[in-house]
Amino acid sequence: MRNLMSVREKSWLTSELPASFVVFLVALPLCMGIAIASGVPPARGIVTGIVGGLIVSAFSGSPLLVSGPAAGLAVIVAELVQEYGIEMLGPILMLAGLLQFLAGIFKTGQLFRAMSPAVIYGMLAGIGVLIFASQFHVMLDDKPRTHGIDNLIAIPNAIYKALFPMDGSVHHIAALIGITTIITLILWEKFKPRSLKLIPGALIAVITATTIATVYKLPIDYVDVPSNLLEAIQLPSLNSLSRLTHASVLVEALAIAFIASAESLLSAVAVDRLHTGPRTDFDRELTAQGFGNMLCGFLGALPMTGVIVRSSVNVEAGAKTRLSTMLHGLWLLILVIAAPSLLQMIPISSLAAILVYTGYKLIEVEHIRKLRKYGRFPLVIFFATLVGIVTTELLTGVLIGIVLTAVLLIYKMSNLNIQIIRDEENQRMDIYLEGAATFVKLPKLANILEQTAPGTELHIHLDKLAYIDHSCLDLFSTWAKQQEQMGSSLIVQWDGLVERNRKIYTPGRSQEAV
Repeated sequence: MRNLMSVREKSWLTSELPASFVVFLVALPLCMGIAIASGVPPARGIVTGIVGGLIVSAFSGSPLLVSGPAAGLAVIVAELVQEYGIEMLGPILMLAGLLQFLAGIFKTGQLFRAMSPAVIYGMLAGIGVLIFASQFHVMLDDKPRTHGIDNLIAIPNAIYKALFPMDGSVHHIAALIGITTIITLILWEKFKPRSLKLIPGALIAVITATTIATVYKLPIDYVDVPSNLLEAIQLPSLNSLSRLTHASVLVEALAIAFIASAESLLSAVAVDRLHTGPRTDFDRELTAQGFGNMLCGFLGALPMTGVIVRSSVNVEAGAKTRLSTMLHGLWLLILVIAAPSLLQMIPISSLAAILVYTGYKLIEVEHIRKLRKYGRFPLVIFFATLVGIVTTELLTGVLIGIVLTAVLLIYKMSNLNIQIIRDEENQRMDIYLEGAATFVKLPKLANILEQTAPGTELHIHLDKLAYIDHSCLDLFSTWAKQQEQMGSSLIVQWDGLVERNRKIYTPGRSQEAV
């Protein structure tokens, strides 16, 4: 027994404890940076990180998934704060969390995995563009515009102000700190020593920028963190809770719940591929995320999701249990209580630069290459989702992608190309079907069969057919029985369809008379 306790203690010290420190170092700058990008005080992002680590990780459905504020929700939160005020963030998040919690209770976790990759990739790219555009201005100690497209249009003017500062502005100084942060981050990720591979580049970049700003006492904006963490907490008021009945507020809550759930569960799927331990319980994870967001809403913090970047670092650092994710929340809590003055030394432009780089990384060219393999329509869905998010809003862009995916599905399920080749001399007719043979095309198929001359040997080729339903099979069978007395016969070529649907049709059957 004593040996077993020794082994467990050694395992905890060599895996969970080091991994928790690494995740903490990755999460710290991101918690504050995402809060700034969301238009709220940095301390609220840290509160979300603490709740995600200490509470949600304790009973989540994915033990190695790290929860905290996510860049994917920064855009929608920033719009929410601008439109309704920061006092409504908490109540809306409480409602969104409740929706997630109920979705988990009613076992709908698996449904969120059914989204088209084209929509997911388009959503990530759209979020990346918006984060890049808004944080580019913050990186220059300038204020971001209200809408994403306005931020993009204003980038040349922001660059001009940084290159040619006027009226004593410090945009050029903030820009130098931001550029230094990005260069340090890229160089560290590319050339970091193997022995220090677990030290995150974002942390090194922030330390470098902070050191320079402190040594030279640069007159730029710095992180504003209260000396008492309780000052960052904003409990919901009765007036703000009463506004939850407004239709527009309900839509905002639904959007946060949907996007947070999709991002969390997709991240859980990705984490499952990185380790061989217990698989994710999606309904339990959704319930845990919902409870966490209700608590974050009650405290007035940011919404949380499961985050793939921090989770992959957690796995790579050697974590085996949920203890590492819980401890990273504890380290966040200890730091913000014991040493808030250290956080106040960090330049805002440095954190914004990390998010500029994060936004750029979300626009994955590799995703476009993957989608291209499946034809043009997935690319149309991808770019329509991306453009919709950038030009309108996040939820509208995602809905555009979902609608186009449904249109594609309907098209594929109803599209059927029919080619007929007649051989009058041998009384043979070949019908080649391509697409999907469903009840929608039943009248067209029936019309072709009715015009077939008696005594014809009819061959139906299914090698290019993606799907055939029972109604069409029944039509062929009924026609064959009716025409048998008139000397007609029907032969179905099953080869290609059998090859693609081995679990549905019996392998090895090449021809069958119906």
